[in-house]
Amino acid sequence: MDDFARAAIAVEHLTKRYGDVAAVDDLTFYVQHGTTTGLLGGNGAGKTTTLSMLVGLLLPDSGRIQVLGVDMLRHRYRALGRMNYSSPYVDLPFRLTVWDNLRVYAGLYGLARPRERIYALAEELTLVPFLKRAYGSLSAGQKTRVALAKALLNEPEVLLMDEPTASLDPDMADYVRTYLKRYQARTGATMLLASHNMTEVERICDDVIILREGKKVDQGAPHALIVKHGRRTLEDVFIDIARRRSPEDDVPEAAS
Repeated sequence: MDDFARAAIAVEHLTKRYGDVAAVDDLTFYVQHGTTTGLLGGNGAGKTTTLSMLVGLLLPDSGRIQVLGVDMLRHRYRALGRMNYSSPYVDLPFRLTVWDNLRVYAGLYGLARPRERIYALAEELTLVPFLKRAYGSLSAGQKTRVALAKALLNEPEVLLMDEPTASLDPDMADYVRTYLKRYQARTGATMLLASHNMTEVERICDDVIILREGKKVDQGAPHALIVKHGRRTLEDVFIDIARRRSPEDDVPEAAS
């Protein structure tokens, strides 16, 4: 069985263009079952576009996507009930309460006991005080937690996340990271996240894919990338790669 067939998430030669601009350019990577992989890159590197194509919000111009053994370009509805997507940049209806928003999604996901599941998640993500408030009245950090609760309603086997701790204070961000690792340990879920937070990526990711201008420029475990590039932290690696002028420059310097 090849890498494409074995992986929980498999992407080969994925390309998405907007006119003359390649948002994602011939991207290939594999995410193994039960692992957490981080997508790193500056603004415009292709992280959100990649996640959007994985969940079917965008269609690629070319390439293959397979999630949990399902061809997402032909039969994505066979996998959608087993996966979910969290993004603080995709708003829910402002006038509905948090409870009503989550109840609508619980119905869409076909949950057998929606009330119990919503209350359990609200307690776990400290959202109980906000359940009766209009979503539009929440702070940015509160909306981030609601987005995560929405994505966890169906206990997905594959969880895609765009900036899962955006706008959270350090204490709550640390709590959410711990919560996600416990969720993965309990369920065996596969997680793929886009983040600008290098501390977060070093803490929870088994593997890291670094993108620039839609292309993959490096991949490896956080510590392995630090050693490979001769840097002290993953943030140093990220800055080093981001400041190089062309793909031909992407040759790691010897460790000092």
